[in-house]
Amino acid sequence: MSRKLFGTDGVRGRANTHPMTAEMALRLGAAAGRFFRRDGRNRHRVVIGKDTRLSGYMLENALTAGLTSTGMNVLLLGPVPTPAVGYLTRSMRADLGIMISASHNPAEDNGIKFFGPDGFKLSDHAESEIEAIVGGDIDPAQPRNIGRAKRIDDGRGRYVEYAKTTFPSGQRLDGLKVVIDCAHGAAYRAAPEVLWELGAEVIPLGVEPNGFNINDGVGSTHPQTCAGAVQAHGAHLGITLDGDADRVIIIDEQGRIADGDQIMALLASRWAKQGRLRGDALVATVMSNLGLEHFLQGQGLRLERTRVGDRYVVERMRESGFNLGGEQSGHIVMTDYATTGDGLIAALQFLSALSDTGLAASELANQFQPVPQLLKNVRYTAGADPLAEDAVKSVISGAEARLAGTGRVLIRKSGTEPLIRVMAEAEDEATLHQVVDEIVAAVERAA
Repeated sequence: MSRKLFGTDGVRGRANTHPMTAEMALRLGAAAGRFFRRDGRNRHRVVIGKDTRLSGYMLENALTAGLTSTGMNVLLLGPVPTPAVGYLTRSMRADLGIMISASHNPAEDNGIKFFGPDGFKLSDHAESEIEAIVGGDIDPAQPRNIGRAKRIDDGRGRYVEYAKTTFPSGQRLDGLKVVIDCAHGAAYRAAPEVLWELGAEVIPLGVEPNGFNINDGVGSTHPQTCAGAVQAHGAHLGITLDGDADRVIIIDEQGRIADGDQIMALLASRWAKQGRLRGDALVATVMSNLGLEHFLQGQGLRLERTRVGDRYVVERMRESGFNLGGEQSGHIVMTDYATTGDGLIAALQFLSALSDTGLAASELANQFQPVPQLLKNVRYTAGADPLAEDAVKSVISGAEARLAGTGRVLIRKSGTEPLIRVMAEAEDEATLHQVVDEIVAAVERAA
């Protein structure tokens, strides 16, 4: 079935522009309600969380109207991290969870992500079914069966308490000075609360959302802000999240940035030694660095690769029984603790290693030497397909032949924006830049 609404992470776009309009949110809510309503009785439940974008109010109200029109009872959590929605969907025995967020995108964008009753993101098949319902006639509930909506005031508190249970009970963070950058996003209250309650001296950044400043010069897409604060305050480390807090980047005490690959390398190594790493494997995407793969092989572990998107990482983990995976961008998925990427809980795992070993963050966050990698994005007009042009194909083929045995090339379209991502890895940096620039130039000409 052809999918037009759903991308790699739900439905996403510019607020008040198709498909992120109040009208479409209402229809999506009604379609999801129709999909999950098992019978005509008024007893079904959906939890809705959001980040701090101004458009979240509009979409929350529209979704609520659509859901209640099909007999779903709606529980509104307010601003909470995406992983909190996954957790609370299961904890509150809901049929459906919804997160209103465009993650790391700017404030002008927004998105809608769906979670099933097990707390995991919906499958491609389920999303296609909902999309088909959106395009047809939606059967409304009878007047007596219209759903109710209510605010849940302690949703954040429930998640805070759960997050703390993932940190070893015998450990505390006393004596640690931690910078936490919440990107003016969904975790702006929850993340500093967890760290403070565990004993850390907390220096908060990005905790003053105004509806327009989410991810604006802060958060995991702008880690230099956190790095500067770490050095200015003499902190032991920095933790920087994205707008919905399902990603994390670690900053060591020297202000150096550790991406998701380095965090996964640390956790995989520790968990393997503790007998906790199921299948002796880590699941990551095609974007993860070759250095990570070499590091794991040196420890007798495997790297299982998937296409880009944390949902595909989770699917592979569930299919094969693995319990650790993620993305270079900072999605760290630990199914022992969460159903989706959880930046805060991943940071707690890093802090546990810091407390347990007594090592500096710079020693823990530098597990392997990355193979030089370069990524450039090329924006194109929606509807165009530069990658189908023969001239572009020819340049890509030449680059692949040039790097055979010493590196690799990965070209793909973004699933959330009209961008073509051109990535390459090579042992020789001059060759790396040459190859990427040639491909980018060819794509730009075609675009």
